[in-house]
Amino acid sequence: MKSFLKFMLGIICATLCCSQLCGQSTMKGKVVDKNDGFSLPGAAVIIEGTNTGVTTDMDGNFELSTTESLPLNLTISFLGYRTSTFLVTEENKSEIFVKLGSDAVLMDAVEVKAQRVSEKQRQAALTVETMDVLAIKEAASGDFYESLGALKDVDVTSASLGFKVINTRGFNSTSPVRSLQIIDLCDNQSPGLNFSLGNFLGTSDLDLKSVEIVAGASSAYYGPGAFNGVVSMTTKDPFQFPGVSMELKFGERALVKRAVRIAATEGKAKRFGWKLNLLRFEANDWEATNYDPIQGSSLGADHPFGFDAVNIYGDEDVSFNNDNSDNLLPTSLGGRPGLTRFLRNGYRENDLLDYDTDNSKFNTGLYYKLNDKITTNYSFSYSTGNTIYQGDNRYALRGIEFFQHKLEIGEKGKWFLRGYRTSEDAGDTYDVVTTALRMQEAQSNNADWNTNYLTFWSQNIVPILEATGVPDSLFQHVLAQGYSDPDSSLALYNQLSLDWINNNTDFFSNLHQQNLETTNSLNDQFIQSYYEPGTARFDSLFNSITQRTFTEGGSRFFDKSKLSHIAGEYKFEWNDIDFTVGGNARFYSPDSRGTIFSDTLSYIYAKDSLGNNILVDGQRVKLDSSRVSIRNSEWGSYFGLEKKFKEEKLITNATVRLDKNQNFDPLLSPAVSLVYVPDDKNTYRLSFSSAIRNPTLADQYLFYNVGRAILLGNIDGRFEQGNDSLITIDSFSDFRTNLDRDTLQYFNVESIRPEQVRTVEAGYRGKLSEELYVDLGAYYSRYTDFIGFELGISAFVDPVQNTAPTNVQVYRVASNAKSIVTTSGFSLGMNYYFKKSSLSGNYSFNELVSGDDDPIIPAFNTPKNKFNLGLSARELMLFKKIPHFGYGINYKWIQGFLFEGSPQFTGSIPTYDMLDAQVNVFFPQISTTLKIGGSNILGIRPLFAKGVENRLERAFDNKNLQVYGGPSVGRLLYVSFQIDLK
Repeated sequence: MKSFLKFMLGIICATLCCSQLCGQSTMKGKVVDKNDGFSLPGAAVIIEGTNTGVTTDMDGNFELSTTESLPLNLTISFLGYRTSTFLVTEENKSEIFVKLGSDAVLMDAVEVKAQRVSEKQRQAALTVETMDVLAIKEAASGDFYESLGALKDVDVTSASLGFKVINTRGFNSTSPVRSLQIIDLCDNQSPGLNFSLGNFLGTSDLDLKSVEIVAGASSAYYGPGAFNGVVSMTTKDPFQFPGVSMELKFGERALVKRAVRIAATEGKAKRFGWKLNLLRFEANDWEATNYDPIQGSSLGADHPFGFDAVNIYGDEDVSFNNDNSDNLLPTSLGGRPGLTRFLRNGYRENDLLDYDTDNSKFNTGLYYKLNDKITTNYSFSYSTGNTIYQGDNRYALRGIEFFQHKLEIGEKGKWFLRGYRTSEDAGDTYDVVTTALRMQEAQSNNADWNTNYLTFWSQNIVPILEATGVPDSLFQHVLAQGYSDPDSSLALYNQLSLDWINNNTDFFSNLHQQNLETTNSLNDQFIQSYYEPGTARFDSLFNSITQRTFTEGGSRFFDKSKLSHIAGEYKFEWNDIDFTVGGNARFYSPDSRGTIFSDTLSYIYAKDSLGNNILVDGQRVKLDSSRVSIRNSEWGSYFGLEKKFKEEKLITNATVRLDKNQNFDPLLSPAVSLVYVPDDKNTYRLSFSSAIRNPTLADQYLFYNVGRAILLGNIDGRFEQGNDSLITIDSFSDFRTNLDRDTLQYFNVESIRPEQVRTVEAGYRGKLSEELYVDLGAYYSRYTDFIGFELGISAFVDPVQNTAPTNVQVYRVASNAKSIVTTSGFSLGMNYYFKKSSLSGNYSFNELVSGDDDPIIPAFNTPKNKFNLGLSARELMLFKKIPHFGYGINYKWIQGFLFEGSPQFTGSIPTYDMLDAQVNVFFPQISTTLKIGGSNILGIRPLFAKGVENRLERAFDNKNLQVYGGPSVGRLLYVSFQIDLK
């Protein structure tokens, strides 16, 4: 990476030395609305054929310097207006006056194009949903990232207030490894996790120029990360967007946001530009408080001896000696009446988390124009904060830090050379679920705790039950039936006992609580008493566990991974054919010290009294020398061509990309498309595209104990044919009951391979009238070697005697699907424009067609049906006194679906809807925009709803669950002030 940066610096210096000093012209002018003469602040004024330009100030004025010879053409554009070209000469360069006419339907606002194929507004077959600078500023939810969910084909889910995730076209996840998120074409993924943490590491709203979301497979130009879609953010450069912007935002949940952007150009030629961004966000996060049983649990909420709740950790049914269902006889016959399966009480998530969330961002950029076409820039970005992330477990991101350096040189639309390096530091991040398990281990391991619970039940609870006489009377009733078969007599007695328990659940629940208190209060040399939340004793142990890494018997991560990336591209024309060639290389340097990956260290296990593997705190061993550290690299190259026929009405495009990861064979990703534009109102498209997804670092190298299982990457195929085999979960459960070895079913897991997808897509977009715009598309995707995971058990089973298994360990192993996974869907978007208002709506349908019966869990995690309805306006006259009034309203409806995460966090998401709204007023005298609004504004019950009928209460208590195991998301009202100064 260092040699590459030196190389780029050499190119920049050489170009600087070769630059010729030229004469300079300064152009001045003003841009106004053609109809009413109002000035248009923020209009883009660019010298045609270059990347040199500025934006107009609050009065519509601009000043632009260039070394280009006059005469020349200026291109003036503004959202909602027709682009205009103005010829500048020596005579009029100081008196430029441009009137822009409004355009009812903006064909460039929501466009079908591949930005990296060409910078000349070429049309191509990829569907791109766009938010421009005004849409970002006027987002109905008040947060541009959340408002992306109002676009068709886009899913935005909230695992917490500070962690939102974007996905397109299925396979949604809180770990969005199938989507690529880039800022100024730089990947902002976590180097260790290999996916973006929402906008936690992203750019500030004040510096954001536009967001484009490419739906579907698009590896050709973006690389193997662009598997299901691309979220491309473009920031404002200081030449077109100089000035000072500040935002102050207050809201519910103690929300405070402060942001500032400063940008300027220096020198008479204005060739040097710089910008600085600062942001600070603070709030109280949504709390995960779902205390219902996990979906699919065999123990319901009415089970008197506890159940596995979603957001309580440590209450899972994980041991062998916690089921007394077959031993309900009276004590006189050696039994233990009144008790069936029982569970530990565990810890609630809110006992283990501080729900305060915050995010601090810093970004600076330096730009230099070598001439009017070639620009070089360096940028540095830093982000840190605290939030909650949900993956296989729930994680508290504490003091996590990200650093990114970028160096780039290029000519817009012609060529570029770019390199960047991203580093991260996990800080004090810890696993919330593992913390609960470690705290229970500090009290007692499960086997010993269960033994003590059984002992105390016999000593303290059974006398209470026998005093009622019920156990003996049940037994006498069985004897009176005259059963000669002992097994039938025992079965009848057990059934009568279970009926007794089930008919008196409150009574037995109270007995269970008494026995819990007795068991948890035991304190001797072998077992500790329960660590009660809110006590100094609890806090001391909690701090000790969360400050120690996994390798030290704690729950804290160590992660100082790095990612380096270099890329280049060149475009040229030959025989009326446009060619694009490019390539990139990427280098991963994971460093988890054995807390996440199998780098440096490996776990050592001991056995408990039942033969289960348990982690021995602090005992670690170095792996062999070939696995002490992990380095992973990949490279790719691509070639594309575009040809226009029939007076440029038919556009053909073909691309092919070759990718190679060091651990896998090279793979090709071809794509072809046809776009037909018969006139300026209609566009038809048909395309075939493909993409690959290299297994992530986790898919390859993960080695992580989450308590209930060990999660394994699978680059070495340790469970392949000829190596150890795993036992299926279902057959092992049967074996535990009958101890019949013949019921065990074994399977192998082949080493991981890259995932591939092929997509066919067709669509239409155009004007049905001067006011109505429509965009329709449909797709069909076919996935091979779909990457998921398989669950299995490794255990020693005596080959001779039918005894209980020992050395039991559950594994979740990264794997590829055996069958083909297919998906399909379509979407429809419509916009109706009238005056300065817009009515919009879109509908999306996505379906998993096949593959859900494969052992690999597809985790489609996507609603089959969803729609948005929106109404917005800007620059309206309010009460004939306020001329700069605007608003935005968006209603979203999401059909319920199954969310598949980890075993703890797999369950149904109910159907939900959300209403976001905002109103804004611009005060030109002080260059300030006041905005008042809220997201999910019906997401909390108001005070006046108390005592009214349930229907009204439900209407105003619209909290929704977007991630199973995550929080219920409610209302968030806010008020913000934004100041924009030239």
